[in-house]
Amino acid sequence: MDIDTQQHDGLCQATLAGEFTIYAAADAKARLTALLDACAEVELDLSAVSEIDTAGFQLLLLIKREAQRLGKTVRFVAHSRTTLELIDLYNMAAQLGDPLVIPAP
Repeated sequence: MDIDTQQHDGLCQATLAGEFTIYAAADAKARLTALLDACAEVELDLSAVSEIDTAGFQLLLLIKREAQRLGKTVRFVAHSRTTLELIDLYNMAAQLGDPLVIPAP
């Protein structure tokens, strides 16, 4: 899992790329929580996520809930087809609270 980050004016933008699975979860958790600590607002671009499993999805939920607890904002944007399929499978779109753009088939 690659995480490319940029920071400006209190907004942290990160692009997650590759496999967001149990094998990458520990490293990703440390990097994403550090990002949340550093910024009041975080935007996670999921367009380059090629694979996501339950561990990756649980980490997204953890980051979202931790941001709410801290009074910060986390948005998931540009969902890859893989992330959209998992969100749909788990019926979790409403809980994430971010707009989902469904690409044409």
